[in-house]
Order: sequence, then C-alpha cells, then structure tokens
Amino acid sequence: MNRSLFTKMKSLNLLLFLFVMVQFLSGCWPSHKKMKEERPIVQPAFASSFGNDVGFLKQYTDIIVLEEGNAMLALSPALQGRVMTSTANGTSGKGYGWINKGLFEAGDTLEHINAFGGEERFWLGPEGGQFSIFFKEGTEFTLDNWFTPKFIDLVRFDVVNATGNSVVFNKRAALTNYSGFTFDVDVTREVKLLSNTGIAQGLGIDLDNEVKPVAYQSVNTLKNAGNVPWEKETGLLSIWMLGMFNPSPGVTVVIPFIAGDQQELGPIVNDDYFGKVPGDRLEVTDGVIYFKGDGQYRSKIGLSPLRSKDVIGSYDEDNNILTILKYNKPVDVTDYVNSQWKIQQDPYAGDVINSYNDGPPAPGEEPLGPFYELETSSPAVALAPGESIEHIQYTFHFEGDTQALDRIAQQVLGVSLDDVAKAFD
Repeated sequence: MNRSLFTKMKSLNLLLFLFVMVQFLSGCWPSHKKMKEERPIVQPAFASSFGNDVGFLKQYTDIIVLEEGNAMLALSPALQGRVMTSTANGTSGKGYGWINKGLFEAGDTLEHINAFGGEERFWLGPEGGQFSIFFKEGTEFTLDNWFTPKFIDLVRFDVVNATGNSVVFNKRAALTNYSGFTFDVDVTREVKLLSNTGIAQGLGIDLDNEVKPVAYQSVNTLKNAGNVPWEKETGLLSIWMLGMFNPSPGVTVVIPFIAGDQQELGPIVNDDYFGKVPGDRLEVTDGVIYFKGDGQYRSKIGLSPLRSKDVIGSYDEDNNILTILKYNKPVDVTDYVNSQWKIQQDPYAGDVINSYNDGPPAPGEEPLGPFYELETSSPAVALAPGESIEHIQYTFHFEGDTQALDRIAQQVLGVSLDDVAKAFD
C-alpha cells in the first residue's frame, strides 16, 4: 500500500479507536443492547458502483482487477491478496464487498487492527486461549492486550503470478503464540475468477440467462516452513476466511445444517458470542438456520463441525442478490481452533462456519459499517516440517430474475426464496 496509507500521519481520537476495536472483536462479550428504535440506521449499501469503488481504492493502494465479460474482481496485494469487492454487471454494476472508506481516507493505521473491509480476506486462528496468536504470553485476555498479527493485517503479500483471470500470492512469516511456540509459516493464496461453465460445474446447476453471475475460487495453503513439528500440545493454527458484504434490510443469511440428536451432535447453533440473538433475528427450522444480515443489530452465530455442511449463503430480497459460499470441509474431522478469550478446557472445540451481523455496539452509537459477514475455517492440523494444509473456498454471487435465483437456492441451499422471505414474517 502506498506511503500515504501506511505512514502514521496522525493519531485517531480515543473514542474512534475503541469503537473500531469493539466492532471487530470476534471473541465472546457479555451482552449486547439493542439500538434505540426511534434512531434508524441509514443504509449505505450499494451507494456507488464497482467501478467507482475500484477508482476510490486506487487512490490509496494498487489493485489487481480480474475480469471475464461483466464478471469482475478487485484484489489488493497490500492487504494479503484479499478480494476487496466483485460485481456481476461490469464497472457500472453493484459492488458486493463492503469497503471501509473512512479508514482509507484517514491516511493512518491503527495499532490493534486495521479493518479495511473486503469480501474475502485471509486470516489465521486462534484468536484467544492458550494458543492464541493475538495475545502475547502471560498477558490478560483484555482489549488492551489484543493485537492482530501484522502478517494478516498490514503485511503485503508478494504477487507470484498474474493472468487475466487468476493471481497467486505468497508470503512467509514467523508467528509466536500465547504459549511461547513460534510457527514458521509459508502462505500461498491463489484466486481464480470462474467462467460460467466453472460456476455451473462447481454448484451442479444450469445457469439461466436471466441471472448475471460472478464467482471465484481461492486456494489457501498454509505450510510448516520451519524445522519443528506443529503439535496439539504446543498449539495449532487454522486458516480463517472472512467475507464482509454490503447489507440491506432484506438480507437473510441461510445456513443448512446437519440435523440430529443434540446429545449426539451437540447444540445446533452457537448464538452467544455477543449475548443471545433475539428470536426475531435467528430462526432455526428443520435443517436450516436463518439469520438476519441487515447491519442493524450486532450479533454472531457459529456451527460446530458436527453440525456444519460445506455451504452457506445469503439472499438480499431488496436487490435480488443471492450469495453462496462453498468450501472443502473434510470428513470426520472435529478439531477446530477455539477463539474464546480465556484459558480453555478444550482449545480444539471451535466453530467451522460463522456469520456476523454488524450494528451499534451500544444504544446511541453508530455501527462501523454496517456490513454482514460469512466466514469459514479449516481444521487445526498437526504439521511436520514441509507439510501443509489447504483450505479452498468458492464465492458465488447471482443477481437478476427472482424465479431463476429461486431455482439456484433450492438446488444448492435446499430452500426456496419464499421460505427465506417467510423466515421473519
């Protein structure tokens, strides 16, 4: 990123700093208070086009644009090769990724985290616990001691190769966890824009001419680049993919899950990250979870490996946009890192899928975005020197005719858009 962005020009005031921190912590917080009903949030979603967003970003950093017809992606090498935004309708179309323009415009960087946004960013876990890479050894699990590793916050990833429809990034680093173990890591990230044929094959669907699609595959590889094995006793890492999308009042997150007895499979959904999610924002039916992604109420949910399937989606009824994420969930693997902010009894009892909805952190306060997130994680795997783990994620956006979108939703998510619309009636 250019010098104007990464040179510390001035200090943001304390209130802004705390606000950014609170919004982006994904650990467990004791409660959440609902915003005042008489103070509605102004929704900024889709206020500008994909082309305008790319033009804005290029004022502050270099951007790689992949395109095939009207399908386009914008990626930032300076921000770990993240997909900042995408569109199915060319430069004048809607950009689906949320971008924190205020942080770019501030010309400053923050000490704890720099939440620039982006609809697919590469992260590593765990965030909390005795094997955390966000807390230094011996410190208390408090906001003051929480620091996002620079490697997944501000470090530029090298461009290894770039073509018209794909780009490969790579970077090496050393990360030390809360227990004092140092990981020598090598990360390779390949992002490829999919053709319409690749989209149809990837989801097992027939594309309708009434739908405009954009989709991409990211292959994220984490390698033990050191001489010491990574073992459960000293801590493991996981690949953590987070996508930040533009909300609207009509966005509903749709998560199919594995049904079954709770004594055997455990709770269906973890909805206590920021306090229990109210029933008018979270609906659990036979095999499907519905969660509001309207950017008006700060809340988060997660699914364990025994409940998660390999797909998660969302539907924006106001803009006729269907979003689907698929990933390579391994069979019979249950060890996922636990990011709770405490010394944990089971540090490998974490979630696989998460969804976050932004909103005011307290009555009368403004949300950072607003935005909503769809997240997936890889397992925590012990790696010998030279071994690696691969997390593959596919992001699909479809925009257009409601009936055509409905057919895709039924085939891939197992629900009709009518079911989605009725979830919170």
